[in-house]
Amino acid sequence: MNSFSYQKIFKHIVLLIMLSIITGCATTQNTENYAKDDTLEPANRVFFDVNETLDKALIKPIAETYVEFTPNYIRSSVTNFFDNLAYLNVILNDLLQGKLEQGFSDIMRFVTNTTIGVGGLFDPATTIGFPEHEEDFGQTLAVWGVDEGSYLYIPFFGPNTVRDSTDFVPSTLLNPFYYISSTMLFPISAINAVNKRANLLEASNIRDEAAVDPYSFTREAYLQQRDYLIHDGNPPISGYDDIFDIDDSQDDDGGMLKID
Repeated sequence: MNSFSYQKIFKHIVLLIMLSIITGCATTQNTENYAKDDTLEPANRVFFDVNETLDKALIKPIAETYVEFTPNYIRSSVTNFFDNLAYLNVILNDLLQGKLEQGFSDIMRFVTNTTIGVGGLFDPATTIGFPEHEEDFGQTLAVWGVDEGSYLYIPFFGPNTVRDSTDFVPSTLLNPFYYISSTMLFPISAINAVNKRANLLEASNIRDEAAVDPYSFTREAYLQQRDYLIHDGNPPISGYDDIFDIDDSQDDDGGMLKID
């Protein structure tokens, strides 16, 4: 993934944050729908607080230092490299969801970036016409009709659901990292973790400034983002009629929809 792709992801995160604020002001219906699936909220909040404490004390400062002293083009190449390594999982889930055309495109993307892109350090595939997609086993199970289950906040991994957590096994087994020696695994994993945290600095700063309750904010933004991905960018809009109080009946004067 190139730097422009991360700019798009950042814009999506900001959009989700804005949507959370607007939704919270307009109605509590969607918030209640999400909260009712958080049956483990007391434990989740404990894990969230532990993660936040660790992040503020150690991980975030390291990520900020990394951004300060590492040129953007190097960070972009690091991102491209790790994304390319994880892309076999995307391809598998393309096929499991029956997205054959997208699956072929993603195979070509992986081959192109692995070869011409020097092991994934660069992203010529996007320029050629093989765009990046986000698919995982949690999305596949959703397509198959499996309920998402309870919301989870997993220590050191962050927000998740019972359904989405099933992606851990296939994504791990399909990543070449799983098969390297343990002496190399730790430093490479550390670089990946710091780079990922660096890419989320702006979004997390906005959350910290905007959210009254960072835990609820993180939960709702995560669940909305998952809906967005599962529905390929076109999630259903629940509660729309209630928010705007739309009357589908025609009035006497012009047949216009009535909005009170």
